[in-house]
Amino acid sequence: MEKENRVEFKVSGEYALFTDPLTKIGGEKCSYHIPTYEALKGILSSVYWKPTIIWVIDHVRVMKRIRTQTRSAKPVEYGGGNSLAIYTYLADVEYQVQAHFEWNMNREDMAKDRNENKHYYVAKRMIEKGGRRDIFLGARECQGYVEPCRFGECESVYDNYGEIAFDLMFHGFDYPDELEKDELQARFWRPKMIDGEVDFIKPEECSIRKTVRAMKANPPQSVGLREEGLLDELDAETV
Repeated sequence: MEKENRVEFKVSGEYALFTDPLTKIGGEKCSYHIPTYEALKGILSSVYWKPTIIWVIDHVRVMKRIRTQTRSAKPVEYGGGNSLAIYTYLADVEYQVQAHFEWNMNREDMAKDRNENKHYYVAKRMIEKGGRRDIFLGARECQGYVEPCRFGECESVYDNYGEIAFDLMFHGFDYPDELEKDELQARFWRPKMIDGEVDFIKPEECSIRKTVRAMKANPPQSVGLREEGLLDELDAETV
């Protein structure tokens, strides 16, 4: 039986660039070998998001061999003009992702919208449609594509491969409306990939944190599913 707040999907693309946003400003960029929690959360938020919910990434499964490819770029310099740089991307990527949503308890104004069944079916429908907004794999130049899947099905090149340990990696951001503090924090962790699968720890379990800057919450307001044309579509499907 499916859990009513858990979703599964496949995301793929020609290139990906998963980096630490605290250190990637300017200069040359080099991708992590696996997606970050924040990047996958951003992908899922592009598929479907409401201020009522917080997406939690549980697992990612690397389906294709990890390959890198360098490309030249001309990033804009802050002082004006362009500079030459070499970016190292992941090439020909495909991942299976399993995630679930939790209620954003800091948004009491959205308490009446805490309908697990409704959000689950709308999110599932948006995955089938390929997302509500454009999907990017870590950077805007890395277009991604989302489609439904069964997590754990299909063969991965890393099945029975064993364990690969990674050094300190960026996990994600804690925003003021989720953190209950007027600041933006960055989280870090040391992941392991076992037989191609990475089990993410929850944000509150990350012990390594850095305060990025002071920030006050300015959460967006939901206009509601019916105003966006989603509720009528969902009603038609469930009749």
